[in-house]
Amino acid sequence: MPEGHSVKRSANKFEEFFLNEPVKVTSPQGRFTDSKILSGQKFVFAQPKGKQLFLHFEESIVQIHLGIYGKWSYQNGEPKEPVGQVRARFQVENRLADLRGPTICSLIDADTHQSILQRLGPDPLWDDSDNKLREEFIARASAKKVPIGQLLMDQGVISGIGNVFRAEILFRANLSPFTPGNLVPNEVLGAIWDDSVDLLALGVRTSVMLTRENFQKVSVPKDERYWVYKREGMACRQCGNPVSIAMMAARKLYWCGFCQK
Repeated sequence: MPEGHSVKRSANKFEEFFLNEPVKVTSPQGRFTDSKILSGQKFVFAQPKGKQLFLHFEESIVQIHLGIYGKWSYQNGEPKEPVGQVRARFQVENRLADLRGPTICSLIDADTHQSILQRLGPDPLWDDSDNKLREEFIARASAKKVPIGQLLMDQGVISGIGNVFRAEILFRANLSPFTPGNLVPNEVLGAIWDDSVDLLALGVRTSVMLTRENFQKVSVPKDERYWVYKREGMACRQCGNPVSIAMMAARKLYWCGFCQK
């Protein structure tokens, strides 16, 4: 499932293609029945929050959640016929974006939009010059007895963190994923937030997830980018002991039981 940096990149790309233009919207698959309502409206801006993307048009808001199977593809040139199960096609002249396999693709009203935003936790990619989002994350995480490894995957606590960043951020914090949120010191929660801000922003810039300071270049092979993610049974890069794996809330969890206390 795409993490927050990927959704932000999708928002940027959509604005690059369609900002301030009347957009033709169709549903080759036939399942996005509201495409007829949307088609012809001017696209105003894209608003990502965590794993959700809201496309704001003149009179409508489209909520998109890619889920596990959803993906975007873009074309700039002579339009080609849709390939596969295209839920929605957005087009302006020779620029188009195809959306396939999303969990959610629907029109919502302003009240529903606000309700969703309020339900979601703070997004590390949003502007936080006044530190209110940082404080909100600390308050939400410290109020729960749930393990911090589970809280980081809870989109109601922090938006945009998925399995890769969860594992890597906790390793970088030297924190056990099993520590209850209410027992994690506020300064450690603050550091986790700050690291999330930095790593997701790096993901937006590079399009990939890079978490090792000395290897934060796009050209780095995938198996060199992470500290613990998908490295179960292998030697921890820091201490040499085996990286562990377990299931937490139905997702695979990776951590070093020696470095993360």
